Amino acid sequence: MAACFIGYIVQAIVNNFVPLLFVTFQNSYHISLSKITALITVNFIIQLTVDILSAGFIDKIGYRSSVIIADIFSATGLILLTFLPELLPDAFIGIMISVIIYAVGGGLLEVLVSPIMEACPTDNKEKAMSLLHSFYCWGHMGVVLLSTAFFAVAGTGNWKILAVIWAVIPVCNMILFAKAPIYSLNTEGEQGLTVNRLFRKKIFWLFMLMMMCAGASEQAVSQWASTFAEQGLGVNKTIGDLAGPMAFAMMMGLSRLIYGKYGHKLNLDRFMQFSCILCIISYLCIALVPVPILGLTGCALCGFAVGILWPGTFSKTAVSIKGGGTVLFAMLALAGDLGCSGGPTLAGIVSSHFNNNLHSGILAAIVFPILLLIGTVLLSQHKT
Repeated sequence: MAACFIGYIVQAIVNNFVPLLFVTFQNSYHISLSKITALITVNFIIQLTVDILSAGFIDKIGYRSSVIIADIFSATGLILLTFLPELLPDAFIGIMISVIIYAVGGGLLEVLVSPIMEACPTDNKEKAMSLLHSFYCWGHMGVVLLSTAFFAVAGTGNWKILAVIWAVIPVCNMILFAKAPIYSLNTEGEQGLTVNRLFRKKIFWLFMLMMMCAGASEQAVSQWASTFAEQGLGVNKTIGDLAGPMAFAMMMGLSRLIYGKYGHKLNLDRFMQFSCILCIISYLCIALVPVPILGLTGCALCGFAVGILWPGTFSKTAVSIKGGGTVLFAMLALAGDLGCSGGPTLAGIVSSHFNNNLHSGILAAIVFPILLLIGTVLLSQHKT
């Protein structure tokens, strides 16, 4: 379980360290906003490609080997980021190659960590899953807080040193997973559902839509929070990183921690519906309110709102579709990563169309929490 917790911290590093450098890349390497958008898009496209392919090979080579490979790719991508941009004629290509490599690691971790945790002998699976996913938020917070402190002391120009420091964590996690006991999702002799059997279940497609919208609702704000604070609200990088991404991550972690502790007393359906409505309100606040402090408050509020959406959907799917095995978790990760790519990509494309106005991009992405709210209502009606 400790290795799983650290596994989500590694994924938080993979997804959230480079976005803190978007403005630095723009200034140092003269990379346009459209190319910066491509880095986000490719990161999650690679992750969802890994999601698709992983269902076919994880059960063959085993969870332990797969998760060790994931940590190796994560560490390698971060280290390559420190010298590949200067080594190649086009710095953007060097950054892109590094992103592709660590995205493979991130994609594998997304598929592997949740089922490894699900297989652990815990009393309350839903609470354990919410607690697990809260570690992604604490990792996100740690990345922002420690990176901001490093930049304040050593300067943003020394970001490559920090990239190497962050690469140490997946290396340590690789060693931990090499020694930790890993349980099987299925009992001895039991086979998980095949892709065909899974696809024939109508409820599965509702969960896929919900996972996609959960990922999009989260990342459309998360990936652009630092840039939004710096450019859209006119604050400096230190305040932008602390008030944007870190406040978002802290509130998202708080939401997951609350359910991880008090989940047995809360109605998950109602909690998710309330969260969707809160998410829509926060998007409107970010996009339409011109006061900087209220825009940043909207970012934090959005973090709390989206906190339960991803782990909540994961847990409800595991309960509703028995025997899904690796294929089910891989498909859920695929849908989630599709949303993680689509949300910030839509926000970036719309922002570019409206003269790099991120307010317009965030407003366009409000479609995702609206769809998720519809999905949660349909799910509750399906139960009754």
